[in-house]
Amino acid sequence: MSVPQLNEEHRGEEILAVFDTAFGQLLAADPAAFRVKFRKMAASAFAFYRGTAGLFYRDLTEDPDFGDQHGGAYLDERTSRVWIHGDLHAENFGTYMDSTGRLIFNVNDFDEAYVGPFTWDLKRFAASVALIGYAKAFSDEQITELVRVYAGAYRERIHALATGAKSDEVPPFTLDTAEGPLLGALRVARSLTRFGLLDSMTEIRDFERRFAPGGGSIELDAATRYKVLAAFDGYLETLPESSLARPDSYRVKDVVGRRGIGIGSAGLPSYNILLEGNSDALENDVVIYIKQAQTPAVSRHITDQAIRDYFRHEGHRTVISQRALQAHADPWLGWTELDGAGQLVAEVSPYAVDLDWGDIDDPEEIAEVVADLGRATATMHAAADDQSGESLVPFSTERAIDAAIAADEEGFAPLLVDFAHRYGARARADHQTFVDLFRNGRIPGL
Repeated sequence: MSVPQLNEEHRGEEILAVFDTAFGQLLAADPAAFRVKFRKMAASAFAFYRGTAGLFYRDLTEDPDFGDQHGGAYLDERTSRVWIHGDLHAENFGTYMDSTGRLIFNVNDFDEAYVGPFTWDLKRFAASVALIGYAKAFSDEQITELVRVYAGAYRERIHALATGAKSDEVPPFTLDTAEGPLLGALRVARSLTRFGLLDSMTEIRDFERRFAPGGGSIELDAATRYKVLAAFDGYLETLPESSLARPDSYRVKDVVGRRGIGIGSAGLPSYNILLEGNSDALENDVVIYIKQAQTPAVSRHITDQAIRDYFRHEGHRTVISQRALQAHADPWLGWTELDGAGQLVAEVSPYAVDLDWGDIDDPEEIAEVVADLGRATATMHAAADDQSGESLVPFSTERAIDAAIAADEEGFAPLLVDFAHRYGARARADHQTFVDLFRNGRIPGL
């Protein structure tokens, strides 16, 4: 399970080259935001891994030590062309309220979603489990068992879906069906309120709700406000008719700018819009965000022109992918264009709670969580196919994946276990190389 050794200087140059491709223009436009992003990435190997999907896919497709260069195990014409999350690590799971009003625990953050090999999602998740396990001082044997549990749960759920399991046999994770930390996250989400979110972002002035100054809000000049409102009008045309039942819901009350400084949003221009909501009551107002969508890391390694041509722009890609991968997605989810760039539009949800790994330390409890995340991954892969309403993947993904795994049942879990250990070690070494580059002023533009 040893990781191939690279000359640190050579690897540093590879990391910088990937950074230039992924972040170059944004970094040049807003170095301060990237200093914040990189400080967060420097905090741990896992934080570094979260912020470097581009490096992961570069290694997966170009490095013989990790590669799927020759198709890879379990990949054929169909299983290499399914909708994937693109950044499936252990922290990209959490709660949301779906379009039917149910609180769901599931995969979240679809900014990197694309069409590609299903095993890429599984490998990215498996390596993240190795990093979390290492950070909690788990032995290699314990990490092996966690990855095996994930692989087994994924395999079992895919097979159930492929053989016609009824919805009550494979239910989503809700307040009625979830257990352990997943149920805990759902209960926290249920305790949150729209009023609490509004109170943190807005204030009442002259009997009307407005965004409060400060807290990262940026007041807009008249020209920018006009452009944002024009983009908002374009967004309305992308919503399903069911979301437009009450036209007053979309009356704009206020608009502000925001600056992204997180690991995934550094340097991205974004805007918040305050809307009337589903009634005249002030506590039912809704906050949506407009955020510039970026080129997904996966797409740089997928050469199929038909996939590229399917999407109008990156905002359209993000929304279409999320609607395909997530049953009953956010009813406010849509896309638009601003300054020639594709934008993602969605609600700033009052009910979003991410899975917190900080308090999950018992190996048995982690194994139960990892099994649930394996089931969630399988359900996501199965949702985005010929039944999703999109023509890009015109076959049953669960049946294609089930058949591919069935051809070599014994090799499936070991494939993920081996990759998890080796790429986990690579990511830990890369993290140290990155920290040395950053602290010694070696990242151009900073």
